[in-house]
Amino acid sequence: MKTIAMFAGAALLSLGLAGNAAAADGAALYASKGCAACHGADAKTPIMPAYPKLAGQNAQYALNQMKDIKSGARNNGQTAAMKGIVMSVSEEELQAIAEWLAAQ
Repeated sequence: MKTIAMFAGAALLSLGLAGNAAAADGAALYASKGCAACHGADAKTPIMPAYPKLAGQNAQYALNQMKDIKSGARNNGQTAAMKGIVMSVSEEELQAIAEWLAAQ
């Protein structure tokens, strides 16, 4: 029983660490992929009023928007500029960015 509790505790701890690693990766990806250039380093201060504030956005919504821009399903507003950026970002990276944005 003690061994099971130790394994369960280790599993929970590793999940927490993985979540923190994903958040760190999301922050690094947000910065390295060029998102901060328009949406601000904190995702709260875009360079133009027409650009959305992304911090605190629902992760699934943000992911869906980025995927729709990448696929061309969303093609309005500033999506032409965004499409050039998201084309170089994998789906896993988009997910990490979306999760980081949701946590801001």
